[in-house]
This record gives sequence, C-alpha cells and structure tokens, in this order.
Amino acid sequence: MYRHSEKKYYLLVSALFLCAVLVIIVSTGMGYMEIAPEEILRVIGARIFGDSSLTAGIETTIPYVVMDVRLPRILTAALVGGGLALSGVIYQGILLNPLADPYTLGISSGAAFGASLALLANLSMLGHFSTPIFAFAGATLTLLIVMRLSTFNGQISAQTLILSGVIVGAILSAGISFMKYLADEQVAVIIFWLMGSFASSTWNGVLLIGGTFIFSIGVTLYYGRDLNIMSLGRRSSDTLGVETAKVRKILLLTASLVAAVCVAITGIIGFIGLIVPHLMRYLVGPDNRKLLPVSALAGAILLLLADTMTRAVLPVEVPIGVLTALIGGPFFCVIFRQKQRGKSYE
Repeated sequence: MYRHSEKKYYLLVSALFLCAVLVIIVSTGMGYMEIAPEEILRVIGARIFGDSSLTAGIETTIPYVVMDVRLPRILTAALVGGGLALSGVIYQGILLNPLADPYTLGISSGAAFGASLALLANLSMLGHFSTPIFAFAGATLTLLIVMRLSTFNGQISAQTLILSGVIVGAILSAGISFMKYLADEQVAVIIFWLMGSFASSTWNGVLLIGGTFIFSIGVTLYYGRDLNIMSLGRRSSDTLGVETAKVRKILLLTASLVAAVCVAITGIIGFIGLIVPHLMRYLVGPDNRKLLPVSALAGAILLLLADTMTRAVLPVEVPIGVLTALIGGPFFCVIFRQKQRGKSYE
C-alpha cells in the first residue's frame, strides 16, 4: 500500500521540476565552449524580452550557441524523454503489462517504418509535418495489428502481447532494411536517423513535440481516474460507469501520437517508456493521476542526462538510441524475470 501524503507528492513534483530546469541550464553550458549559467540566463532573457542590453559584455558567439545550437537540442531531448515516459505509463496502465512500452510493443518500429517511407519517397506535401504524419500512421497501424494478434474471445492476452509486438517489430525491421537497400544514396540519412539522435534538432521540432506533449498530457490527466478504474478489469470498469472501449481507444491513440512524433523527430529511442514508469511507481504508487506527471518529468531528466553525457562527456558522440538500449536492455531482462516469477506488477 502507498500512503504518501499529498504534501509529499507535491514536494516530489516540485523537486523534479526544479531538477529538470537545473539540468537544462547546466547542460546548456556544457560542451566544447563552456558557458556560465549567468550568461545563459542573460541570453535567454534578452531573447524573451527583446532587451539586447542584457547580453552586453558577452562574447558575440555565445547567443548563437545557446539559442540556435544547444537549446533546441536540449529542449527536444527533455520533451522526447517526457513524451516516451508518458506513453509508457499509458500502455502499461491500459494493457496491464509491465513490459509494455512503445519500443517493446513495436510501436516505435511502426512509427520508424512510416517515417522511413516518407524519407525514402521524399514526401513533403505537408512540409515539416509530413514525416510525423506518416510516423503516426505507421504507429497506429502497428498498434492495431499487435492488439488484434493478442486478442482472443474479445479479451487482450497479456501473455502474447509482447510476443506479438516482437513479431510485428521484426517484420517492420525487415521492411525498414529493404527500404535502406532501396535508398541508395539516402541510406546514410536513414541509418543515422534510425539510431536516434538530437543533433539536427530545430525550434520547429521543439514546437511540434511541445504542442503534442502538452495535448497528450492534458488528455491523459483528464482520463487518469478512468485509467485507474480500468486497471480493475473491464467488468468492474463498466459497472463503475467507465466507457471502457471509448477510453481505451482515446488513450491508445494519444500514446501512439506522442510516441510517433518523438520517433519522427529523433529516430528510435528505446526503453525510456519502460524504465521510468517502473522507477516512479516505487515512489508514488500505482495511481496514474500521480504517476503521469512525475514520470514525464523523470523521463525528461533521464533522457537529457543521457544526451548530455554522449554530447559533452564522452570522447565520441554515441547515438542516443544506442545508449538507451544499452542501459534499458538489462533493465528489461530484470523486469521480465520478475514477471516470470509471478511478482506483482503493482
């Protein structure tokens, strides 16, 4: 049983928020050119308020480095981390499976397949939104296929859910490999994108992910109580007045949307949606109304720290998707082993 008081919960949320802000500032100052926190705040203040006097005495290249090079990448990493963690909470809550997340369910592979198709065909009829739309279509179609393969007699089988995700993911990976073969000169772009990277982040991408994240967390918090009731089982949720089928569709589409946009902008970044909800569940319990905000903040901090490490600490920049897979793979094995032993998900 989790008996944390509301005061402790709000203290935790405040601490995570302040930690996220601190990590953003510190990360912005790290790199080949080290920048003091005071200078970073002055540059940001000058851009927000339009007061050039705030940057007086600061080297002329610093505003460019902060606003056009580092901040778009750093904010993208934070928003993607929060979005992937948010989608992980939704998938685990709805499907009642501790191993469910966009990566293990094949949703990331579906989004990657759709985005790779858009890149290969050089589709740009919708401008900057073309790749995310194809990614969302791929993620949604993959989700429907995985759900269909795992459904027997109208009920989702938790035992075959992950297996279905692995099977569909493997098929999609083969399709992506075939597209890489066809890509010829564009293959390097697709391969680099698939490994996950924030190197080409822009303010347009920040706005797209930020808008999607705000919309998604608003929807999920609105249905947070229903998500808690649905964890009791469909019969109980229907009895308590929850439109189970409708809420499930809305939440699954919302989770797929945020995961698809994240994949479309940055490539495949696995295991954030798996690791973070489990870690936060130990702190705040299974109440999704509390779990959603803290998981989003913790996901933002974790992925931002990982990106800062590969960007500013390691001698060679490692693709972020590779780094998260190396960290998350063993964690996945531990959770899978616990599930096999029959330990409680909650």
